[in-house]
Amino acid sequence: MLLLLQDPRREIRKVMEFLERPADEELVEKIAHHTSFKEMRHNSMANYTSIPTSVMDHSISPFMRKGMTGDWKNYFTVAQNEHFDADYKRQMEGSSLHFRMEI
Repeated sequence: MLLLLQDPRREIRKVMEFLERPADEELVEKIAHHTSFKEMRHNSMANYTSIPTSVMDHSISPFMRKGMTGDWKNYFTVAQNEHFDADYKRQMEGSSLHFRMEI
């Protein structure tokens, strides 16, 4: 996440390369723009404000939070973190993608 915040265009290009897609600079710019937290906060397709309050009540807690790297540590229990780490390891096994999760 940190690298994505530092240089989103570079990280988008890496994902496109992994997906074996040409890294057209116009497309990279569009993806960077539409995937920024600033834009996603206002996009009902990304922030879940278009779904009924019976499913997700934004007056209790918005779906899109600050987008701060490492902020999960303030919310995950030790057990949740261990479960996430195990599931992440299982799902990413054999992948050449590497993400830096810590600041």
